[in-house]
Amino acid sequence: MRIERVVDAAEVLRAADLFDAPPLPAATDRFLAEPTHHLLFAYDDAGRAVGMISGVETTHPDKGTEMFVYELGVAPAARLQGVATELVRELAALARERGCYGMWVGTEPDNAAAQATYRRAGATEEAPFMLLNWDLTGG
Repeated sequence: MRIERVVDAAEVLRAADLFDAPPLPAATDRFLAEPTHHLLFAYDDAGRAVGMISGVETTHPDKGTEMFVYELGVAPAARLQGVATELVRELAALARERGCYGMWVGTEPDNAAAQATYRRAGATEEAPFMLLNWDLTGG
C-alpha cells in the first residue's frame, strides 16, 4: 500500500466510490486548489485507490493552526487491513510538517469502527460536545 496526496481532479472522480456521494467537479476543483485543504489516497499494489482521507487546516488568532479530519473512507474490500489507520497517521504527519499544533475529528457516538481507527492512530477522547448545524441550502 502507498499513500499519496491527490492534486488531480480526474483522480478524485475515478475514485468516486470512496466518498459518501459522487464528487462534484466544481467542488473538487475548489478543494484541491486550496493549499490548506488536503486529500490523501491509499493505493493497493495494483494501483487502485482503496481509501481516502481529507483534512482542512483551520487557524484562529488565539490558538494557531490545527488540522480538522473532514472525512475518512475505505473501500469495503480493503477494510480491516489497516488502511484507515495509516491514512490517519499520514494526515497527522502532514499536519506536523505544516506546523499544526493538533488534529481533531468528530464522529457519531455509536460508530465503534471509526472510534477504534482513530484511537489506533493515536487519538485520545476529549470531553463530549453537542453539534449544532445550520442548513444554508434554503430548504
